[in-house]
Amino acid sequence: DFNSFVTRTNTCGELRSAHVGQEVTLYGWIQYQRQGLFLVLRDFQGLTQIIIPQDEAHSHLKELLSNAPVESVVRVSGTVLPRPPGQENPKMPTGAIEVKAETAEILNSCKKLPFEIKDFIKKSEALRMQYRYLDLRSFQLQYNLRLRSRIVMRMREYLCNLHGFVDVETPTLFKRTPGGAKEFLVPSREAGKFYSLPQSPQQFKQLLMVGGLDRYFQVARCYRDEGSRPDRQPEFTQIDIEMSFVDQAGIQGLIEGLLQYSWPEERGPITTPFPSMTYKEALDNYGTDKPDTRFGMKIVDISEFLRRSDIQFVQNALSYPHGTVKAICIPQGARYLKNKDLESLKESAKSQFSQEIMEIICRPDGSLKSLLTKFLGEKQQSELIQGLNIQVDDVVLLTAGEHKQVCSALGSLRLKSADLLEAAGLQLRDPAAFHFLWVVDFPLFLPKEENSTELESAHHPFTAPHPSDASLLYSDPTKVRSQHYDLVLNGSEVGGGSIRIHSAEQQRFVLEKVLKEDSEVLSHLLEALESGAPPHGGIALGLDRLISLIVDAPSIRDVIAFPKSFRGRDLMGNAPDYVTAEELEPYHIQVSWPLAEKEAKKS
Repeated sequence: DFNSFVTRTNTCGELRSAHVGQEVTLYGWIQYQRQGLFLVLRDFQGLTQIIIPQDEAHSHLKELLSNAPVESVVRVSGTVLPRPPGQENPKMPTGAIEVKAETAEILNSCKKLPFEIKDFIKKSEALRMQYRYLDLRSFQLQYNLRLRSRIVMRMREYLCNLHGFVDVETPTLFKRTPGGAKEFLVPSREAGKFYSLPQSPQQFKQLLMVGGLDRYFQVARCYRDEGSRPDRQPEFTQIDIEMSFVDQAGIQGLIEGLLQYSWPEERGPITTPFPSMTYKEALDNYGTDKPDTRFGMKIVDISEFLRRSDIQFVQNALSYPHGTVKAICIPQGARYLKNKDLESLKESAKSQFSQEIMEIICRPDGSLKSLLTKFLGEKQQSELIQGLNIQVDDVVLLTAGEHKQVCSALGSLRLKSADLLEAAGLQLRDPAAFHFLWVVDFPLFLPKEENSTELESAHHPFTAPHPSDASLLYSDPTKVRSQHYDLVLNGSEVGGGSIRIHSAEQQRFVLEKVLKEDSEVLSHLLEALESGAPPHGGIALGLDRLISLIVDAPSIRDVIAFPKSFRGRDLMGNAPDYVTAEELEPYHIQVSWPLAEKEAKKS
């Protein structure tokens, strides 16, 4: 009931023909006013047309409402009338009625605003964030935030009421966690000692399992000191879950049920169980560990087709242990892509992945146009057409080299090609489709980018090895698969989790021998694992990213009430901000140039 506890009788979005004749009181913002004849009143739920009386007896009311600036907050009381025949507005839910004003009060007059509160008005993101309290009035943001609230409420019902989970709040002031993302530091009053803001409640939820809580859940605030991207913020929200005595299939079943239960009806039903794919299959076929399966254009290995050819760069690539030749086929590429598009694709592969790309175009007569065709006989060309299922006007992008590099390059080109085709008018991805996918069997460790002789956790250091590979942990850790699983939606990772290590001995070995980390930092966790820790596992869903995909928002900033900018700044409150030397003194911190210089100028 939207009208409980308040002095209005109705919202601006709920009046219909059934209300005709009723006396109502509405509150809202003036969306639009026309020549002293009528105005449109807006609140969170919709719009209502208010008729301004023109008779002498209501002259004061006419003057009041006619002179009120747009976006002023008003109270209007009056009678619901049917709109005159022919003046109904079928595009408005309240378009069959209007309210004839009897009394009104301007509760707060509005100054001239930096932009109009209309969804179709183009505004820069920086301006929207600087005046976020105004941007929040838009119907789109209102819808996004209310849908988010509804989904979270349904998730709570499913977890706590139907499946016995316990909602536990964990600390946000903690200590540094080895590995993973960079954490924000918070100074303490003990000289040289700092808290860290946790990038996730990972350790706490494992400790809750040791404590016998059995099933934990939290809408958790998390922090990462990394640059912002369209789908990442320095502070973000996770649906955080942990269970005792569970395996991978149990966690996956729980999440599928959770999403099905909380999924908004207006987005259509989702089908469970979600399909599953190994990390290796994802990389081989899509060039990424988060494949967008709404369209084809899979990567195809054509090494065998070209092994007998005289193409030098192909032979060079295949002479190496992990050498391969792979390709993607862009449907109708010759018709929809311009030469500059193909050149930009080739340039991006070269600049980002150091991969040279060759193209093959299928002419209208079915023959192939390429620099490569002179090296290929008719039989080889026919095998290539068949192997890649090349049709007239298709464009093939081909590259050779080290397997992972080739797959990554073609995976990137696959997505860029899809964007270009859709921009040119060929729809590949149904915007109303939701393709969930589990990606499993990740490697437990990956070589560090800065030093390939050292290893780092592919997920985090608490992930358990695959039971089939447990013995390899001690002999060849690079070959160990993990019990880590990611949930992907339309090519974006929306969740990740794992079965955890519950043996202190194994956890210590991973930290000290494999990752070369100081296990002393995690002595409390290791001690807990020695104290009768049950087998346990969990997952975290990225709430911001999930909601942004559900509402088809271009950025997670469109589903967060007060987001940070691309550079991690709050443009509305101008945070982070400078503090004085006096304020820093209790924390035993001195700031060097340029802050010290700025403070000196102030004084």
